[in-house]
Amino acid sequence: MDIVKEVLEKQQRELEKYKPITVEKHLECELDVGTMLITDPNDLDENEMKENRENYLLNLTRDNTQLLINSIWELPTERVDECIVAKLPDPLTVLPRLRKIPGPKPMTKWEKFAKEKGITKKNKEKKVYDETLDKWVPTYGYRRAEAEKQKDWVLEVPQNVDPMEDMFQKKVDLRNEKVAKNEIQRMKNIVRARKEEVPRSGYLGAEAATSGQLLTAVTVAKSSTASVGKFQNKLPKEKEARGIGVKELIPGSKRKASHVTDTPEKEANLDLIKSVLNKKPKIDIEKAISLQKRDERLEREENPEQGKGKKGKKGKGSRKAVGKKPKGGRGQRAPGKKPAIGRKRR
Repeated sequence: MDIVKEVLEKQQRELEKYKPITVEKHLECELDVGTMLITDPNDLDENEMKENRENYLLNLTRDNTQLLINSIWELPTERVDECIVAKLPDPLTVLPRLRKIPGPKPMTKWEKFAKEKGITKKNKEKKVYDETLDKWVPTYGYRRAEAEKQKDWVLEVPQNVDPMEDMFQKKVDLRNEKVAKNEIQRMKNIVRARKEEVPRSGYLGAEAATSGQLLTAVTVAKSSTASVGKFQNKLPKEKEARGIGVKELIPGSKRKASHVTDTPEKEANLDLIKSVLNKKPKIDIEKAISLQKRDERLEREENPEQGKGKKGKKGKGSRKAVGKKPKGGRGQRAPGKKPAIGRKRR
C-alpha cells in the first residue's frame, strides 16, 4: 500500500506542474481561428504588473494561447499520413496590405505579336534523341551545352575565311553576341512597359543629353590633346560651349597664369625680348678693385726695370709712387703657404 500511495503522490506532483486547459475570463475573448488571432478585451492587473511584470505577461499569454488551441480542437479533424489535421474556417479579420495589389504584367512585343497571329506556346520535350551522338540529349540546360561540345568536336573552315582563324572562338563570339542582343531587347521591353521613350543609341533608361551637354563634351574632347585643341579643326556650323575655357580644362591654370593664353603671342614674345635686353648685370666694385690691384702687382713683378725707370724720373710735376716695394728673397717661406702668382724671382 505504501508503494501505491507513493506512486499516486508522485503522479499528483507531476500534474501540478501543468496548468488546466480550462481558462476563466471576466469577458469572453474574440477569436478568429482563420487567421489564428485572439483579442483579449479584459483589463490588465496593475498591481501584479508592478510586482512581477514578466511572470504576469507570461501567464496571460499562456491563457490566451490555451483558449485559441481549445477552439482549434473543436473544429472537425482528419488523419493524413499519421497526422491529425484540422481545416481552418475563412478568416473574419481583414488585414491591411503593406503595398498595393500589383497590376497585370505588361505584355512584351513578342507576346503581343503572338496574340495577334494566334501563335500558342508549345511545351518542349525535356529530352530528344540525337542520331549523331546516338543517345537521348536534353533540349535545354547545361547538359545540352555539353552535348553540343561533344557533337561539334570538328568544324568546317569555309573557303572565303582566313584558314588561321579559330572557328570555335568565332562560334562562341556569335553566341555571346546573340545573348547581348537578347539582353538589349529585354531592357527595351522594360522601358516600353514603363511608358518611356527608348533612345536610339546610348544606355537604355538614361536621360537624353541636352545640346549644352553635347557642346561641353565636344569641347572637352578637343582640348584633351597635347596642344589643348589649338590645331583641332572645327566642324561645319559648330558652336562653342559657353562658360568653358582653357583655364577650366587645364589643371592648375587658375593658380598659375600663362602669358601665352592671357595675351597675344606677338605681345608675349616682345615682352620676353624686352625683359632680356633691359636686364643689367650686377657689378661688384670691391671685387673689381681687388682684381685691378692684383693685375698691377703682377705687371710690376714681371717688369721690375720698367717700374724703377718710372720711379726714378723726378720733375716738378712728378709725384712719388704710393705702392709698397715687394719684399722678395728675404727669409724662408712659411710651410703650407701657397706660392705667389707670377714668375719665380731669383
